[in-house]
Order: sequence, then C-alpha cells, then structure tokens
Amino acid sequence: MSTTATSANELTFLDKTVVVSPLVLLSVVDHYNRVAKDSKKRVVGVILGDNSTDTIKVTNSYAIPFEEDDKNPSVWFLDHNFIDSMGEMFKKINAKEKLIGWYHSGPKLKPSDLKINDVFRRYTPNPLLLIVDVQPREVGIPTDAYFAVDDIKNDGSAAEKTFVHVPSVIEAEEAEEIGVEHLLRDIRDQAAGTLSLRVTQTYQSLLGLHQKLREIANYLDKVYQKKLPINHTILGKLQNVFNLLPNLAQPSGTKSILDDSSSSPDKSNELATAFTVKTNDELMVIYISTLVRAIISFHDLIENKLENKKLNEKNSQSKNTDALLSDDKKESIDE
Repeated sequence: MSTTATSANELTFLDKTVVVSPLVLLSVVDHYNRVAKDSKKRVVGVILGDNSTDTIKVTNSYAIPFEEDDKNPSVWFLDHNFIDSMGEMFKKINAKEKLIGWYHSGPKLKPSDLKINDVFRRYTPNPLLLIVDVQPREVGIPTDAYFAVDDIKNDGSAAEKTFVHVPSVIEAEEAEEIGVEHLLRDIRDQAAGTLSLRVTQTYQSLLGLHQKLREIANYLDKVYQKKLPINHTILGKLQNVFNLLPNLAQPSGTKSILDDSSSSPDKSNELATAFTVKTNDELMVIYISTLVRAIISFHDLIENKLENKKLNEKNSQSKNTDALLSDDKKESIDE
C-alpha cells in the first residue's frame, strides 16, 4: 500500500512539464554575477508564472536576500519581508504572474533545500524548485525542476520529504524569441553558414544524448554490482524508453526488401530497410561531396603550379633581358 501511495503521489508531478522562459535564465545569471561571482556561494530567488495546468510556465523571477553558513548547511537566512513586498509590487505590474516556487544556482541539490522549500509553502501549496546552473560544464539545458513529495517507507517508519525530478524545457514567446535572436546575432559567428550551425547543433545534441546514455549505463552497472538498491520505478521508466525504440534487427532467414527475389517483403523489416536506405543516401551525398572537394583541391593545386611556372619563366626572361641590356651598355662604354 505504501509503495502504491508513493508512486501515485509521484505520478501526479511526473505528468507535469516545466517550461522556463529565457528571461528567467538571464535574470538568474545576472543575479549570480552581481552577488556570488568567483565564489562558492549560491543565489536564491522567487519564480513567478502559472501552475494551474500540467504545463507549468515559469515566466518571471526576482532575487531575494539569502545567506548560509558554508561550514554548517543547516544555518541559513531568508528575508520573508522582502518576498512579501516584492510580491505586492509584481502583482501591480502583472496580476496573472503568481508565486509558484523558488530557484537557486545550485548546481545540485543541497541538504537545506527541503527546509527552504517548507518556507515557501506559506506562499504556494506545492512550491516548484528550479535549479539553474549558471556555469554549465556539460551538454544539455542548464535547468532542473523538482517537487517535494512524501516518501512513505515500506518498513512502517515515519514518512519523509524528498524531491522528485520533473522534466523541464526552455521555450520563449514570440516577443522573447525576437529579443533572443538579436542577442545571438552579436554572439554568433557571422562567417559561419547555416549548414555549419546545424551541424554544430546536431553535434551538441548527440553529445547530450551520449552523456545521458552513459549515466544510465553507470546506474545500471552500479545496480548490477549491488552498489545501489533496486528502484523499480526507475527501471520501469527505463523499460518504457527501451520499448519506444524501433526494432531494427533483422531476424535470421528473412530477406530484405532490396533483394531481387519475387517473394513478398517482410513488413517487420520495412523500418530497418528505410533507415538503411536513408543512411546510405546521406552517406552517398557525403562521399560525393568529399570527392568533389578533393577534385577541386587538386585542380587548384595544378592551377597554382602552372601560375608559379609562368611566373618563374617571366622572371627568368626578365633576368635574361636585364643581363643582355647590361652587356650592351658595357660594350657601348668600351667603344
């Protein structure tokens, strides 16, 4: 019963998605650069938005005074009066944006986060914790969202609060997209073309996918070596991910659609053949492009050698004419 209750409580939050506005990221980075740059401190603030639906929109934020002891994480200070006064002013500007949680610059969860989260329960029933990594060193989005839920123990002990990770994305409205595009124009290399930008973005995405797969492999290896306990919820979600992957393996004895036999193609291999044909087409384009580049390079090399040969001939002719002119001058002087 306890396991069912815990999983049901978690599923209510796992169905939600957090959409973070780029304005919030800019505000958090500005807050960090003003207060805690070149230090190990973290900054804390309030996030505003709408949490009435399964898609939680984080549209605005503001910084709040926060201090904590580096040696003792349980000692910290949060200014409640500042939150109240700033909340009233933001209501006058935009009443639709309400307090839905808080943020800190992390980059990971801290032991005092549960206690700080309890403080924000006086403003909203289920506060959202948004961790923004202001100095990302890994590939991926710099945000992590969490909700605090009751972790009911199977052994009958007292329930404790724990954080549940909620998927988050970064999206902008039309006006924000225009502003972000103008900012990126100053940062982006103007010499780089659209193709190079797409290749770079694809490469970054593949790096992020490789990092996530490596984390999954490390977790499963630790579970297999009994260094970590078995969590059926995590294993169930991994199984769902694997079930969504297409089966590209062709069973033995089956013939491909590309075979010349008159037998009807196997429907289970159509997807695998489609992937193969698409990959072969793309690789053929890359191969032809490489050949064309090599031919052009050889052509330029030959042209360069011909031009150098012509220049050398002109230089040698000019030297011969200069030598003849000098000999003529000497003969005239001797006469």
